[in-house]
Amino acid sequence: MTCAPNTISIACIVALGSFLTASPAANSGEMPKDFVYLRDVDPSIEQDMRYASTNNFTGVKVEGYDAPECVLVRQAAEALKAVQADVRTKGFTLKVYDCYRPARAVAAFVEWAKKPDDPEAKVIYHPNLPKSALFPDYIATRSGHSRGATMDLTLMPLGATINTQASTENGRPRPCTAPQATQAPDGSIAMGTSFDCFDLKSHTIVPGLTEEERNNRALLVGAMQAHGFKNYPMEWWHFTLEPEPYPDTIFDFPIEPRHPSP
Repeated sequence: MTCAPNTISIACIVALGSFLTASPAANSGEMPKDFVYLRDVDPSIEQDMRYASTNNFTGVKVEGYDAPECVLVRQAAEALKAVQADVRTKGFTLKVYDCYRPARAVAAFVEWAKKPDDPEAKVIYHPNLPKSALFPDYIATRSGHSRGATMDLTLMPLGATINTQASTENGRPRPCTAPQATQAPDGSIAMGTSFDCFDLKSHTIVPGLTEEERNNRALLVGAMQAHGFKNYPMEWWHFTLEPEPYPDTIFDFPIEPRHPSP
């Protein structure tokens, strides 16, 4: 799907990794053998798994996220490891917000979109749009994340501390579009919006950003592209490894706690 200039369309705002596809029915059950925990491939990559907590636009832990772990097909995890090696030489680390997303979680997002507005969530995540405008036009029923090679991520300075609390300022909810200084409220570098900001300002290339924010976005995109990832232009944080190992399969196995090898 493409987006006309100066307009907002389905995956222009929320993709939440949302792509309309012709994929077959979801495959549930246990995690396939060629999926891995990112922590087992590169434990140095920071993880701030929003949907396994209440710090996300739904306000609750999302169904299917039974552990705060990034799960990906192995090829995507290995490619992220290579990106991490590159950005560490520049004084940064990757931080992932979401990776594989069970189909049941996508269904939960759709159900959330049907409920009445939550004033606090609106201020934080979609300050310029009513919730009624997000579905069906902005939240699709299938997500590229459910194919295992898509992730949402950002950059953090090495040694920075992750803030896992909801974004507030002076005790009040902080809009995702609020100005950022050198760092975003969650400890990542300034990108112009926070993660899951349902707004035109989240487009990777958009007017109104500071020079630092533009440079930071370009740094992330460049590092990811160098290792086979394609950015979704309506969300600066959203990337997919190409070619995808499972371009036509939607998975629905839950993300369970990782069991370290003895």
